[in-house]
Amino acid sequence: EEIARLHGYEVVAAHTDYDPERLVRSVRLMIGRRVAGLAVVVSEMDPALIRELHAARTPCVFYDVGKPQERMTNIRVNYRRGIERLVEYLHDLGHTKLAFVGHHTTLGPTSEREAAFVNSVKKFAPEIEWKTEADRDAFEGGRLAVQRLLGSGFQPTAIVCVNDFMAVGVMRALREHGLRIPEDVSVTGFDNIRLAEYAEPPLTTVHIPRDEIGRLAFAALAPDREMPNLAGHEIVLEPEVVLRASTSRARR
Repeated sequence: EEIARLHGYEVVAAHTDYDPERLVRSVRLMIGRRVAGLAVVVSEMDPALIRELHAARTPCVFYDVGKPQERMTNIRVNYRRGIERLVEYLHDLGHTKLAFVGHHTTLGPTSEREAAFVNSVKKFAPEIEWKTEADRDAFEGGRLAVQRLLGSGFQPTAIVCVNDFMAVGVMRALREHGLRIPEDVSVTGFDNIRLAEYAEPPLTTVHIPRDEIGRLAFAALAPDREMPNLAGHEIVLEPEVVLRASTSRARR
């Protein structure tokens, strides 16, 4: 929105709350308003709706969905590599009992994170023991997932969380069980929202460059001499691990 206004555009926004019918209505509303370009930042999208957008000849940029084609640009983050880097980092710290806390969803980006965790720990088998647990996407979901995890008898020395929100709930549950972070259990998040920096202890996480995504989305929709023409391309962003105080070497 900031960069669009700097270039003389107004931004019309619609929030779909992961509702497919709401997404269809919002997209058709935007087409009806004859917007100059449409940025679709969703986790899933019906291919029929993508075809409808293509037929409308509206310049589009998708985040995490779709494929690049005429007037359509795709921006995605290599979530898999972000999780792989976390697992490799924890392994280098001597952690051999790892857990993954996710949430109940079939959304592509979050499912990809769990799949990446499983594939990564399998590379170190049988040296690494691992377990996954899931609950709803909320602070309380992270807390409940850890309660079940510890109740099962599995005692991880590090927990990889699907996002920063759930990681905060995970850390609370660990404290309730008398475990210290990171002395007893290291915890990592994903996304690097502002909360991660102000959590206690500050959370090691994977940074998703939201400002860069916004800049690239605008550049794909309204290219000018100040920006490269990205229309019709796929742009893949490599996430970086942000090291903070929630991780340390595994206890002996």
